[in-house]
Amino acid sequence: MSMQNLYEQELLDHYQSPRNFGLFESFDFISPMYNPSCGDSVTICALVHESKITKIAFQGKGCVLSVAMASKLTEFALDKKLEQLLELDDTLVEQLLNMQLGLKRMQCGMLSLMALQKGIKSYLEKKV
Repeated sequence: MSMQNLYEQELLDHYQSPRNFGLFESFDFISPMYNPSCGDSVTICALVHESKITKIAFQGKGCVLSVAMASKLTEFALDKKLEQLLELDDTLVEQLLNMQLGLKRMQCGMLSLMALQKGIKSYLEKKV
């Protein structure tokens, strides 16, 4: 099996059995995002303790890239500092997905990261 096939299998696994799927009732922030150009949607919620994500989950629907990225991002973000997560960009998306994305597909990949960063910003604004 080629490396490309392995990456595709991993993405399909995250799409079919997403990690951290399903919102929880008590959270420090919840952040929905919607991409009208393709219809993908994601909502991320998280608990924060000492400026770190201690629990995170998502709910959403969309293409393989969108759902797989949300699943992989929630795994990645756990125990990370909020400031570190705010600095992330499309480089992380390509790194987590193990592929280069064109502009249209990058919107799918970026949706969950944008939701996470929007949620973190709203959380930090409330703390001030």
